[in-house]
Amino acid sequence: MSTDQIIKEVTGTGVTVRGNDIDTDRIIPARFLKCVVFEGLGEFAFADDKAQMAEKGETHPFDMPEFAGSSILFVNKNFGCGSSREHAPQSLSRWGIKAIVGESYSEIFFGNNVSMGIPCVIATKENIEKLMAANEADKKAECSVSVEQQTATVGDVTVPVTLADGPREQFLKGSWDVTAELLANASSIEETAKNLPYFTHWK
Repeated sequence: MSTDQIIKEVTGTGVTVRGNDIDTDRIIPARFLKCVVFEGLGEFAFADDKAQMAEKGETHPFDMPEFAGSSILFVNKNFGCGSSREHAPQSLSRWGIKAIVGESYSEIFFGNNVSMGIPCVIATKENIEKLMAANEADKKAECSVSVEQQTATVGDVTVPVTLADGPREQFLKGSWDVTAELLANASSIEETAKNLPYFTHWK
């Protein structure tokens, strides 16, 4: 367990992106996947959606100055569906997102976020609408997602949320970073490997 990686609550301001079935190609278009590292992906989050809205004289929430610096993302149903690209949560994280509140998520997208320390909690359609409406009415309202208490808050609106027991325990114990867990137990892994014949007795 790493105490500095324990995630009990995420606080800050929020940003709302409405729409069901927003897939990973919309979150980060395929042409940006050729990057060798994830640095800089944040500025390209929702790149095509931003451009399409701009052509119609509209502004995507991720381009609105009022939402700049937001750390909590509010979404609808089946968010992150489509391909399994880990670039999607990476781009959101590098834009500044630290927690997501939605109706449901793609299973792979959800897992990729857990491995990055980003809780993806679930609320009912009615409660998501309450949070989104409050967020859009006051874009700088204080927001929070409590993994410990299983609640999400925008201003004076608080609703219950759910998170599966497994990932919830990982966040609360600070064990969500699998790579860090392996490195922290490197000596034990090496000792175990010494006693495994397929590591030490090649013929």
